[in-house]
This record gives sequence, C-alpha cells and structure tokens, in this order.
Amino acid sequence: MPETSRQRPRPCDLLLSRARVVTVDEGRAVHEPGSVAVIGGRVAAVGPAGEVDAAWRATRTVDCRGRAVLPGFTDGHTHLFQSLARGLGEGLPIWPWLCEFMWPYSIAVGPDDARVAATLGAVEALRSGITTVVDHHYAPTDAGTVLAVADAVESAGLRGAIARGMLGDRTAVAAARGLPEELFRHSTAEELEVTRACLTHRPPGARVRVWPAPLNLSYVDQKLVTGAVALAEEFDTCWHTHCCEGAKDPASYREAYGVRPVEWLDRAGLLDARATLAHAVWLDDDEIAAVGRRRAGVAHNPVSNAYLASGVMRLRALREAGAVVSLGTDGPCAGHRQDMFEVMKQTLLGQRQHTRDPAAQRAEDALELATREGAGYAGTGAGSVRVGAPADLVVVGLDRPHLRPLHRTVATLVYAARGSDVDMTIVDGRVVFEDDRCLFVDEDALLAEAQERAERLAERAGSAGLRVAWRH
Repeated sequence: MPETSRQRPRPCDLLLSRARVVTVDEGRAVHEPGSVAVIGGRVAAVGPAGEVDAAWRATRTVDCRGRAVLPGFTDGHTHLFQSLARGLGEGLPIWPWLCEFMWPYSIAVGPDDARVAATLGAVEALRSGITTVVDHHYAPTDAGTVLAVADAVESAGLRGAIARGMLGDRTAVAAARGLPEELFRHSTAEELEVTRACLTHRPPGARVRVWPAPLNLSYVDQKLVTGAVALAEEFDTCWHTHCCEGAKDPASYREAYGVRPVEWLDRAGLLDARATLAHAVWLDDDEIAAVGRRRAGVAHNPVSNAYLASGVMRLRALREAGAVVSLGTDGPCAGHRQDMFEVMKQTLLGQRQHTRDPAAQRAEDALELATREGAGYAGTGAGSVRVGAPADLVVVGLDRPHLRPLHRTVATLVYAARGSDVDMTIVDGRVVFEDDRCLFVDEDALLAEAQERAERLAERAGSAGLRVAWRH
C-alpha cells in the first residue's frame, strides 16, 4: 500500500504499550499483550498491542512488557488521620479498641496532625495503586481542618471524598456504650451547618469532594442522619456512615428505638443509592434485602474485620440482593496497611473460611469489587479500562520471583501481588507515582514530620487518658 494511502497514527498523551491489560470490563477481557492510549485524562483506546500501537502516536510511550495494566483501586472506607497511630492498639475487640484506644487518640489529634497524617496516608495509597479514597475523617472536624485534609489528598494526586464524621447531640445509646463526652464538640444543628460550609467549598466537579458522614448509624442522633441525607441530595453527593460493624450494634439500637438501624433507614425513606455503609457485618435477611432493593453502597473491610474480630460480612447475599459493594482498608490503624491487594486476597479467604466453600468467590470477583464496583460506589465513572473512562490506571511489575511462573494474570495479581509491586499510578491521565516516588509530595520531609508528630501525639494522648499502653 502506498505510504500516502495509509491512515496516519493519531496523537495521544500517553501510550502504555505491550502490557498484560486487565480491563475489568463487562466481558472481563484481558489483552496479552495489549496497549492503552490516553488523551486528556480519558482512555482513548484499549486492545491488542499491535492494533493500538499502530494507530496512535504518543507524547510519551511507556514500554510495559513484563507488567500488567489494570484500573486503579477504590478504597471505599479509610481513616487517613489514623496514620500516625499505625502499629498501636493491638489485641482488642472492636468496642474496647474504640473506647480505650481510638477515641482518646482521636480527641488528641490536632489540625496539623490530621493534615500530615492524611498526606502520609495519601502517599501510601498512591504507592499501592489506590486512585480513589473515601476518607471517613472525624479528628478534628472543624471546617478548616476538613478542607485542609481535602486539599492534602487532592494535592498528593488522589481523587475521592472526605466524609466529614459527625456526632451531634449525645444520645442515650452513645452514653450507654461509653462514648466520651469530649467527642461531642458540636450540636446536631452545628454539625450540619459546618458540613454544609464544607460541601459549598467542594462543589460538583471537584476531584476531592466532601460527603456528609454521621459517624456511626448505631449511636448518632436520628435527626443528624436525616439532615445528612438531605444535604447529600441537595449537593448531589453521597453520604457515609459506619453501620453494624459490631455484634452489639443492632441490639443496642433496637433497645433504644424498637427497630434495627438499617430497618429504620428503610422505613424512614433514608436508604437510597446515595448511602454508603461501612462494614455492614451484622445485617439480618430483611436488612440485606432492603440494602439491595435501594441499590445502596456497602464498603467491605475484611482485613479490619479480621483484625478486630468483628465478624464476616455476608458478601454473596448482599451482592445477590443488588447492593453496590466496594472494598476498603479501614485505614492504617485497623489493618496497618492500605494495600488493596491484601484486601482482595483477604476478601476471598474470609468468605471461603466463613462459608467453607472454596468457590464462594473467585479472583475476578475480588478484582471487580476493588475496581469497577468500587468506582460505582464512589461515583467516579472509572474502575475499568474502557474507551471514554477516566484514565485512573495502575502499572504492576510482574517480573518478580513471587509472581512467577505466570499462568493466569488475574489470579496472580489477586493472590500473589502486593502494593509494593506497583510501578506506576495514574489518576485522571496524570502520572502521580513512578520510579518509587510520589511526584507531588516531598516524601523525605513528610516521613520526618510524620514521625515527629506521631511521637508527640502518643505522649499527648497518653496524658489525656489513653489506657492501652502505646508501646504495649
């Protein structure tokens, strides 16, 4: 064919060439080898390497032989402010862990501590291929700190939401369950007012938004939940809460209100597709049906649930009912690593152990929860490598002893890979992590400041009544 008659390659910003491309599309297509072209923050082409490479001329081409390309992960529930307490509070079930460790710690956290901790958590997330976070932030929650945390997360390169934890008026359930009075810094009306101000500063279109987030459905003021749902609808965003993480949560709620927590949400018309419920371990059949019927989101945190011995979520039942299920790390304190590879593997192992069925979930299922389903939960439109989707992508090195021999790419990624195998993280078409460095954070300075602040915070929290030895 004469040169003049050939179709000239089209220009693109970035070409990831000759990788094992795991698309996580509806057909679960894997291109081996495959290539991905990116233009203006969106996937412009994906397919067999020979076809894509011939059709596109890139400003930058990355040779991805010996590597996998897959969608970025969504961490559907984390607490970035807890980064400074990593490794502490071991050996306690959920409620003593909260009462004797986490709440005294959170009361002692200052605004600059929260900002530095969030930056540290964001760097860790990006290094492990997480491109979207839902950060349930509740220490401290003044508007200035919440917006500073949002700025820190966005500046590091992530997208997602800062779910502003709200407590409001201290309820009888909260008092009976031992929540310290110092946590209740704002009335219900004040909580909603501050959250409104934060939502206004982070409107639709912001890469990191603010969500209303009643701290825990089982013990916050019902009026606070109603107000949070109204704010989410008004500002066209989601709302977030802890839900039935502990075995005692439904019973204590029923004792106070005569109804189970999710049952109340459904009866009150508050359970909808904007709801994102973290944990949801102790739901009964009717509540699972309601969550699915309303297409609500659930964040499954299997590593955290195992660490705190909270129980195992009924994953299959929730998915079959229609719930939108994401995976979450639950932060650096209840699992110690923000590593979605670890979370995917624990999802499978936990479900198999719980059901005693080795086929209860497969590797492809776990990967979908961490990517495509997680993106649906967070509302980002990402989560799969398909034309037109946001270019939130991860490049994972496969030429490592623990990843060879390589028979099935998806199984190898889910069972054998870890966060440290990530070579490159791309958010919205922009490379944010590469060559073992986050490109928009001075990591050396950050680590030094984080260590110094963590030590001072430990001493301050100890003197404020933390009963569990920090270095136990």
